[in-house]
Order: sequence, then structure tokens, then C-alpha cells
Amino acid sequence: MATSRANWVIYVTLLIALMLSALPLPEALQWWRPEWVPLVLLYWIVALPARVGLGTAWVLGILLDVLEGSLLGLNALALTVVAYVMLLVYQRVRMFSWLQQWLFVFALVALYQLIVHWVKGTFGAATLSLMFLMPALVSAVLWPALFMLLRGVRRGFNVL
Repeated sequence: MATSRANWVIYVTLLIALMLSALPLPEALQWWRPEWVPLVLLYWIVALPARVGLGTAWVLGILLDVLEGSLLGLNALALTVVAYVMLLVYQRVRMFSWLQQWLFVFALVALYQLIVHWVKGTFGAATLSLMFLMPALVSAVLWPALFMLLRGVRRGFNVL
């Protein structure tokens, strides 16, 4: 019973992240959209690495590819790479200060953005500006609040 409830809570938060990433924004605010899916995925990897891992990242990436209408496998590749890096160091990240976590999350979301930008660039759809990294900065700024929110949800539903 506890396992199915834990999975339910994780899946709902990931679904909410997918919905937030599909939320329409005015053109002027597109560069300021946080990367919700990588952020929520990173939280669950830090919190429950035995439950959320590379398979979850890959499936989530495929769903995000379908949702965005992007090249199938693009987000799956980027999310899987980011998840792999986090799985390598999640125990250290738990011990990081907020500033260190902020910087590390910025680096991981920037890596996600760079992979997506690089693959799009190989198909001629990339921009020449570094503004594509702005969502990484916005995501890192939101990390402490999102971490606290999701930790409250995890504890409230007793997800172990």
C-alpha cells in the first residue's frame, strides 16, 4: 500500500511538472520559463534515488518530447544524462549548503539546456544567443522553494 501511494505522489508531481512546462506564456516571457521537469526529476532523485532513476528520466523525456512536439528522444537524452549525473552524486548533494545546491542545480539544468540546444543546432533550429541558458538560472533560483514544497508533499504523504 505504501509503495503504490509513494508512486502515485511521485507520478502526480511529475505530471504537474509536465503541465507547467506546457503552460502557454507570452513570447516576452519564454526565456524566463523555469525548467519544471528537470527540477522535479532532480528533487525525486535526491530524495528517493532507488525509486526514481534513469528509466523514469527517459520515459519523462519521451513524454516531454511528445508534449512539445520536438525531435523524439531529444529531451529523453538530456534528462537521462542529467539524471545520471545526479545519481552519481546525490549523497553529496544532500550534504551541500543551499548555495552549493543552487549552483549545482544551475549547472545540471544548464547541461540539460546545452544538450537540447546542441541537438537542435545540429538540425539547424538553435539560436545564436546565450539566452537559452536563462531558464537554468530561473530554475536554480526556484530550487530552494521547490525543494521545500516537494519535501513537504513527500513528508505529508509519508513517501519513503
